[in-house]
Amino acid sequence: MKNIILTESAPAPIGPYSQGIEVNGTYYFSGQIAIDPAVGKITATDIEGQTKQILKNISALLTKANLKPTDVVKTTVFITNIKDFSKVNAIYGEFFTVNPPARSCVEVSNLPAGALVEIEIIAVKD
Repeated sequence: MKNIILTESAPAPIGPYSQGIEVNGTYYFSGQIAIDPAVGKITATDIEGQTKQILKNISALLTKANLKPTDVVKTTVFITNIKDFSKVNAIYGEFFTVNPPARSCVEVSNLPAGALVEIEIIAVKD
């Protein structure tokens, strides 16, 4: 059985997808871009601000599912300019401070809404 994860504290889906799905204790969360849920659009113009907003969105999703950052087992980071990786990595490291998850990072040519970065996560209830 799959359970839908939905919170107003993270951006609402803008298409036919769920913010997150839980199946047998594993949580799959859709990629987050830096949409500020309070205004419904990206407000940060730099990579650092966008990364911070994404991690706030992820935190809201984890909280809704009664999870913690330490429950995250895998992330995928999509970035439009790989030269910004060190900036994203520094902020990411402040969020995942203990036993960080496995991670992939890929450069992409474009992201929705002109985003500079997107992060998706998979978590397992410990």
